[in-house]
Amino acid sequence: MTETIFTVISNGTVSPGIFVMKLSGDTSDIIKPGQFVNVKVDGAFLRRPISVCDAEENVLTLVYRVVGDGTGRLSRTRPFDTLNLLTGLGNGYDTSVSGERPLLVGGGVGVPPLYMLCKKLIREGKSPSVILGFNTESGIFLESEFRALGVPVTVTTADGSYGIKGTAADAMACADYTYFYTCGPMPMFRAIERVAVTGGQFSFEERMGCGFGACMGCTCKTKYGDKRICRDGPILMREEIIW
Repeated sequence: MTETIFTVISNGTVSPGIFVMKLSGDTSDIIKPGQFVNVKVDGAFLRRPISVCDAEENVLTLVYRVVGDGTGRLSRTRPFDTLNLLTGLGNGYDTSVSGERPLLVGGGVGVPPLYMLCKKLIREGKSPSVILGFNTESGIFLESEFRALGVPVTVTTADGSYGIKGTAADAMACADYTYFYTCGPMPMFRAIERVAVTGGQFSFEERMGCGFGACMGCTCKTKYGDKRICRDGPILMREEIIW
């Protein structure tokens, strides 16, 4: 974990309530896709944990949803503003077990960390495919960025306004893959657990106090004992999760 000052390069909306922020700063300890940063927001008591979408050449990309006062303040930051970040948090996805044809399944704001994961799998010579699940066409983001990587992308919408009508888990039930990685809301996770046919890794969201394991506020039970989502996670293996 490193405390670093980052400078805002850009910060704008990509769909209703969804912002993409690019910052310049030291990204050297953001090693694995699936890690997160903890952002200090002026006027807010607790930092805001946000998954890393991409980190390359000292440019950090964050995608976040405005859900309250803290992220609302974050959405109003402008180029050349500075932010205090704790970086290098979380265990990240393990790509060594992916097999040749891993499947990436994202739902809503669970989509961003899969982008960095997809890039890493491609660099390792794997052939990933991607399923992105949203509620409606207006809420879609990052589809074009995934397609630009040259991987197969399937988009689902709950209302059928774009792509396949249904959920990401519905599309997963028809997919062929050697392993899966996912990030998204708990209802999607439960649906994925019902249809998955291989091992996989789930990136969990929990309310966090400190973000680095000191407060024990995000502890959850697993088959192998209590784990702190911020420090021992946010990635958990399918076989250890208690549903």
